[in-house]
Amino acid sequence: MPLGSFPRSEGTVSSPIGGGASAVPVHVAVIMDGNGRWARARRLPVIAGHRQGAESVQKCVRTAIQQGVRYLTLYAFSSENWRRSTKEVGDLTSLLRFYLRHKINELHGQGVRLRVIGEPERFEGPLREELHRAETLTLHNTTLTLTLALSYGGRAEIVQAARRLAEDAVAGRITPDSITENTLHDALQTADMPDPDLVIRTSGECRLSNFLLWQSAYAELIFMDVLWPDFGESEFLDALSRFAGRQRRFGGRPA
Repeated sequence: MPLGSFPRSEGTVSSPIGGGASAVPVHVAVIMDGNGRWARARRLPVIAGHRQGAESVQKCVRTAIQQGVRYLTLYAFSSENWRRSTKEVGDLTSLLRFYLRHKINELHGQGVRLRVIGEPERFEGPLREELHRAETLTLHNTTLTLTLALSYGGRAEIVQAARRLAEDAVAGRITPDSITENTLHDALQTADMPDPDLVIRTSGECRLSNFLLWQSAYAELIFMDVLWPDFGESEFLDALSRFAGRQRRFGGRPA
């Protein structure tokens, strides 16, 4: 099947795609890895890799819209990234604030809704203000939901959900016996979006690195050798093509 022409998926985990039928995933999640290595290979400061990586985000969004992907979630800043140098964290947050200020109108014009998961309250006030402005401006857009995972950790998200359910149980709003996978799912920050059908990681690393651990239980995983700043339309289409060739079983037998 030629790249650039993929039939739509009929659903996510709750509606398996049978028999290896070609389909575009409803929800794609991306672990954007390799900015630093890209910069070091060119003897450039790390921020140069982050700037080029921001350009790749724009290409990724455009391709997702063109192909009919409805949800795109990007691992933009993990909870572990706070261990990086103060300068790199500052450069990253300044770059994110710049792109939110100067690119949000373009995203809004494309019908993109911007959302944030994680702990954005850990960032400085100016970035939080830009995030709030962007979320408010794009709230009612429906072409694509672009979710930024900022100061995000999958284990921490599950702990927060469990704590919320425990508080409800102590308050008598629910009983322990009533807690199911569905109730825990509904306590997650991603409760109002489908689980990812496809998780892509760039840079050749083959791990989830604490990203959407609960939500990715039945996602297809694709690890690509390309560094994130070199990820563009052709790489995204390649990942979609590989996804379309997968046979999704969800624990059942093949069709």
